[in-house]
Amino acid sequence: MSLSRDHPERASQRDVPDRDSPPSDEKTSRWLVFLKEKIFQRSDILFEGLHNDNDNRRKLTGTGLRLLLVMILILALCAGLIYRLFTLQIVNGENYLNSFQLRIRRELSIPSTRGNIYDRNGNLLAYNELCYSVTIRDLGEESGTEHSKTLNATISQAIDIIENHGDAVTASIDISYDADSDDYAFTASGATLLRFLADVYGYQSTDQLSDKERAKTAADVVADLASSYSIDTASDGLTKQKVLQIVTVRYLMNLNSYQKYVSTTIASDVSDSTVAAIMESADSMDGIDIEDDTKRVYVDAKYFSHLLGYTGTVSSSELEELQKTNPDYDANDIVGQSGIEKAYESVLQGTKGTETVYVDNLGKILETTDITQPVSGDDVYLTIDKDLQEAAYDILEKKLADILVAKLDDVKTYEKGENDDSTSMRLAIYDVYFQMINNNVLDMSHFAADDASTTEQAVYQTFTNYQAGVLSAIPDMILNSTTAYQDLDDEHKEYESYIVQYLKDEGVLDTEKINTDDATYIAWTTDETISLHEFLLYCISQNWIDASLLSMDGSYTDTDGVIQAISDYLVKNLASDDGFSKAIYHWLIQYDSVTGVQICLMLGDQGVLTIDDAERGKLTMGQESAYDFMLTRISALDITPAQVALDPCTGSCVITDPNNGDVLALVTYPGYDNNKMANGVDADYYESLRNDESNPLLNYATQQRTAPGSTFKPVTATAGLMEGAITTNTEFTCNGYFTRIGSPYPRCWIYPAGHGTLNVSGGITNSCNVFFYNVGYELSLDADGSYDSAKGVETLAKYADLYGLGDKSGIEIDEADSLVSTEDAVRSAIGQGSAAYTTVDLARYVTTIANQGTCYYLTLIDKVKDSDGNVVEDNSASVRNKIDMDSSYWDAIRTGMEGVVDDKTYFDEIPVQVAGKTGTAQESDQRPNHALFISFAPSENASIAMAVRVAYGYTSDYAAQIAEEIYSYYFGVHTLDEIVGDTEGITDSFVTAGD
Repeated sequence: MSLSRDHPERASQRDVPDRDSPPSDEKTSRWLVFLKEKIFQRSDILFEGLHNDNDNRRKLTGTGLRLLLVMILILALCAGLIYRLFTLQIVNGENYLNSFQLRIRRELSIPSTRGNIYDRNGNLLAYNELCYSVTIRDLGEESGTEHSKTLNATISQAIDIIENHGDAVTASIDISYDADSDDYAFTASGATLLRFLADVYGYQSTDQLSDKERAKTAADVVADLASSYSIDTASDGLTKQKVLQIVTVRYLMNLNSYQKYVSTTIASDVSDSTVAAIMESADSMDGIDIEDDTKRVYVDAKYFSHLLGYTGTVSSSELEELQKTNPDYDANDIVGQSGIEKAYESVLQGTKGTETVYVDNLGKILETTDITQPVSGDDVYLTIDKDLQEAAYDILEKKLADILVAKLDDVKTYEKGENDDSTSMRLAIYDVYFQMINNNVLDMSHFAADDASTTEQAVYQTFTNYQAGVLSAIPDMILNSTTAYQDLDDEHKEYESYIVQYLKDEGVLDTEKINTDDATYIAWTTDETISLHEFLLYCISQNWIDASLLSMDGSYTDTDGVIQAISDYLVKNLASDDGFSKAIYHWLIQYDSVTGVQICLMLGDQGVLTIDDAERGKLTMGQESAYDFMLTRISALDITPAQVALDPCTGSCVITDPNNGDVLALVTYPGYDNNKMANGVDADYYESLRNDESNPLLNYATQQRTAPGSTFKPVTATAGLMEGAITTNTEFTCNGYFTRIGSPYPRCWIYPAGHGTLNVSGGITNSCNVFFYNVGYELSLDADGSYDSAKGVETLAKYADLYGLGDKSGIEIDEADSLVSTEDAVRSAIGQGSAAYTTVDLARYVTTIANQGTCYYLTLIDKVKDSDGNVVEDNSASVRNKIDMDSSYWDAIRTGMEGVVDDKTYFDEIPVQVAGKTGTAQESDQRPNHALFISFAPSENASIAMAVRVAYGYTSDYAAQIAEEIYSYYFGVHTLDEIVGDTEGITDSFVTAGD
């Protein structure tokens, strides 16, 4: 610019547009030059007193120049601003408006990949597999009723698509739907249920729940949630199941209401056809999407289900606990729910990654930046030997089947005789027929289906005809009958017992109000001297009946009206009640109105097992009896002991390495498919497990406690030897009973015979009760020689604790507390006091015997490796305590246990010396005894120790036979196929109770 002022000749040489011509499309800078020249040409007007007499041009002072430059700059900026605003608002305004997107920055977490689980030899037990999930995001900004209804409709549409393509909704809360009862039920209890209720009703603490809220039923909670989510169950025509599904998804979405861009999973691991259908309908379902996901897969699930556990969406109570140690957990996380998955959650979970995303005003992700990759969870290696675990399970199941076959008689009912004890009881084949219906092996509902077989149709017709008569008799039973319960036939006793229990379960008969000491109540429950009619009248008079649950006309509020309402209620509801229907089927089978052959044929019709045409013909023509058919199929495990669900149908086995405290196998029968529990619970499958009479959800190895029976006798021997009550040479004489504490005299199991004179080794070998009664008595003598049972109990507890029978075994999964006997030192000395232990407790105990005194906290964990294969934790069992006992005492105990095994010829094939101890524990004289066997091998320098229990397994000899077959597999005597394929069945040595 100074060039124009100081050298006007240069300025005159520039190309300057004609002052009167309109502006061309020259750049803005050219126009600024032109404007500057025009301003200089008229500077004489702007600035007076600045003249140049020689060239007639006024000169600018320094101040004037600066002012000029400022004005030029202002004019230029104004011109540019006007031009830019014109372009934005007038020229391109509509285009910019259409393409505008709000960008909101969000920080998201990236889930880590869960670690795998392996056995000690590197065999894979649990891993992750890629899959697709149907998810939903709330994309709307509204929160009113109409928006809520739109969400409900969208969810309902998505659910229909999912189910129409063979997949299931996996989103779940602590409420399930039972199709049989067409009602809701809580799937949680105790503190977990209270935490769920507190979350539903918006409380931080369960203490804030009112009594009314605590008393809410599952149906009440569903109704409350449905109302809050604007779900009109009446006008929308929704089934109860659909209402629960929508409520569940809405509830889970609500947990993420503060971050709507986070999706909620409706269904996991859906099929390709579901994916395609969802994508095709995406335009009509705002917020519904298909996302990549992973599912947890368990190998050979039934063998390891209780050990590994399963994963699932974190509950609010679990989340609260997990966030105490790791705040990165959120409400959408999948966490371990039980077993190793739960115990090693923090190890398997890994570390989440993070990413910064920009989302638009609808929650759609526009851009992803600043990604920090997640770190995969570590891999956990168990001490378990996969092959040994599976072999022990299969052997246990086969032996249970063999016991059933050995005990089944071709009779309608078993009547216990005067000389029958809990070892010699039998089973009736008609009970097996009934169990096919009662334990839901057969689907009753399919009997009435359109595609029911001819046999199913015939059975259903028989049922409906008989049911009509039973239901028609209920009014007289309730309103008029004065026949005392004890005078009824067995059929009507079953019906009346069921009716009373049904009224209790439904809340009509309020158990909280009942006075169980009331004479009339006792007359019904215990004495059985009054009728059901009389009992219900009394319940009404005592206000034990909740009449609000009965459909009553307001004018019928007196006693007659209430009992009439009870009758109407029962006739209406029992007609569709599965439990009452099963009671009717029970008697149809007993009367041969529904035959064993029909039961067998329906098992084939419903695909429970395969029956070829030839065998079907034999059954139909009577060439093969239903009894023989059932025995064959049970023996072949086509029908399993768990399905039969008669005694015995459960068992457990725990195997350890006595040299280091590693658990080599932890078996519980029956198992279940934990694949159906992970990745969203299969509600129907879970309900079937809950209703299964074999209770497959219970870990019988770690949760079931029974008296140890005679397996406890080595503890008593240890106490006697170390306390000086006996020596290895001390002898007691067994005449069949013990007289030192007065009558009634405790008996030996061999009574009325006797064992004669025995030392401690002989006492163990013969499992002589009298010998150990004497030891218990000697341990109870005080300083002046008087018998003090409390002293003896305390001493026995002390030595039981040294063997680990005083606390939990130490394994990393949940286990029940052991119970030490607190009464009757003499009977406690043979394991028949109040003591109760789990199978894993007994395994630690026999491990301590096997290694002569080192009591471990047992472990299931071998090591932990990171995703690169580096060992980050090398685990070993810790020593709990050591028993410092003279080697001669150990020898005496071991010799006695060797003698136990030497007396059992079926151990002859085992190439090493096995030492063991049987135990038979009676819990009820109406059911078989519990069967137990602890053992180790070789008896010197043992490499394996084992505890086997068969609940209600009749005799300890059966448990010993299971152990023998496991040793046969372990030491390579026979292959697993040879063992489970053996058709010889069980060796029935008729060992009596107490052994």
